[in-house]
Amino acid sequence: MEIKNEERHHAGSFYLDDNGKRMGEMRYLVKDGLMNIYHTEVSPDLTGHTWGFKLVESGVKYARENNLQILPTCSFARSVFDRTPEFADVRAMEENE
Repeated sequence: MEIKNEERHHAGSFYLDDNGKRMGEMRYLVKDGLMNIYHTEVSPDLTGHTWGFKLVESGVKYARENNLQILPTCSFARSVFDRTPEFADVRAMEENE
């Protein structure tokens, strides 16, 4: 299993590639220095193996390398950020905070 990234214009995804088969994906949009993670999904066969966390972690690494802040609008990504204080440096403040 390998995590890969693909981008088209301002949209992209990190996805789990298992010999050419997508087993999970985290989708995002980038605009004005902000990376909005809006969807994360992993195959039920991989549930409980931290692959969803690893996808979000890949997004965090990408954000750090590209000087971006992350707005986790996806409920799963938001829960990962809530449980992982090490990601606070790239988390964008939401308007209601």
